[in-house]
Amino acid sequence: MLLHIPEVFTPAQVETLRKTLQAGPWVDGAASAGPLAAEAKHNLQFPTDASEYPSLAKTIAAALERHPLFLSAALPQFILPFMFNRYTDGGNYGDHIDNAIQTDRNSGQRLRTDISVTVFLSDPESYEGGDLIIEDTYGSHEVKLPAGDAIVYPSSSLHRVEPVTSGERIAAFSWIQSLVPDAWHRSMLFNLDMTLIKLRSQIGNTEEIVALTGHYHNLLRQWSR
Repeated sequence: MLLHIPEVFTPAQVETLRKTLQAGPWVDGAASAGPLAAEAKHNLQFPTDASEYPSLAKTIAAALERHPLFLSAALPQFILPFMFNRYTDGGNYGDHIDNAIQTDRNSGQRLRTDISVTVFLSDPESYEGGDLIIEDTYGSHEVKLPAGDAIVYPSSSLHRVEPVTSGERIAAFSWIQSLVPDAWHRSMLFNLDMTLIKLRSQIGNTEEIVALTGHYHNLLRQWSR
């Protein structure tokens, strides 16, 4: 499921995040990639040993964990620490698929990557190029969102970042291990949850809505791991 999560941050919050990132150090992004991905990765990355990094990463995660649309779609069990990248002067990231297993640098725990998430921190009018291209069974999807918005998509998707030909593109990114490993199950649960919310707003908590809500939670109980 490819889903746009709007307004994770307000414009003022984005500006504060961006100023901190722009003032900080940046290192070669290829250093954090696997052997194959490193050949396709041409960007800069905010170092995880920078003094500002822990606070920045926690700010991004906390904002998403408060967003009801994100919670409904991802059903997160674990969220890996967020990282930050910067594309400028033709920087790009060629076609790749994210590693299936990654290690949480804080806990050392190995996690399965079910869902990838990118939070855009640069205004789309401030840079040329830099579209996130996600390939799935329905074709190619070009993603270039307002600053403060996020996109979530399956980590199994082939994707890339097109060259940034002017300006700079700064974003936060991470991976999620979901409570529900199966993508189709997550999609059905999300659609059911969205339908329940809409019906509840239209007709209230009727006996039928309560029963359907019970079905939602029983399916979540059955499919979660």
